[in-house]
Amino acid sequence: MRAETGLAGCATFVTAPRSMTAFRDFQGRAFLHSYDWTTNTDFATLELILTAPVVVASWISLHDHETGLAPAAFGGGDKLIHNVVGGIGVLQGNGGTLCPGLPWQAVDDGNGPMHTPLRLSVMIEAPQEAIVGVLRKHGGLRDLFDNGWLHLFALNGGRIAARYRPGLIWDATNRESALAA
Repeated sequence: MRAETGLAGCATFVTAPRSMTAFRDFQGRAFLHSYDWTTNTDFATLELILTAPVVVASWISLHDHETGLAPAAFGGGDKLIHNVVGGIGVLQGNGGTLCPGLPWQAVDDGNGPMHTPLRLSVMIEAPQEAIVGVLRKHGGLRDLFDNGWLHLFALNGGRIAARYRPGLIWDATNRESALAA
């Protein structure tokens, strides 16, 4: 009934060497992707990570966000009585309003919500110029960050070095990330 609840509650997507996350307890709230930019000088792997796993994580996070935020408008209702319609939504039983979102069971474990609506924070251990290079090449990906659907942070040594702002701009920060704690 609730197989998809393992994805509910994710707050961050971390792309960094595994050694930075190996001994951290993210309590099931992080998508972790092991990546060492120093072995990827052309940044093709970084581009692949940003355009595939990060995009899929954004779908998961945004579905959870909308379903948890306004289940009547964006949710899919009770999955026990779902009838899939044309791959674009579901009906409750044999009629009614087309529901576009996730079933309630994807964000609620029966005792209460498992997901607090929030925007996914993507944290990447790589040079800011390389990250911007990928965003320049992929407008749809860039739109996720420029339009505020996701937050983007550059890591340096496991600490947040900068926060991405719309327009391919970085704001330096001295705040430590959860990875450095």
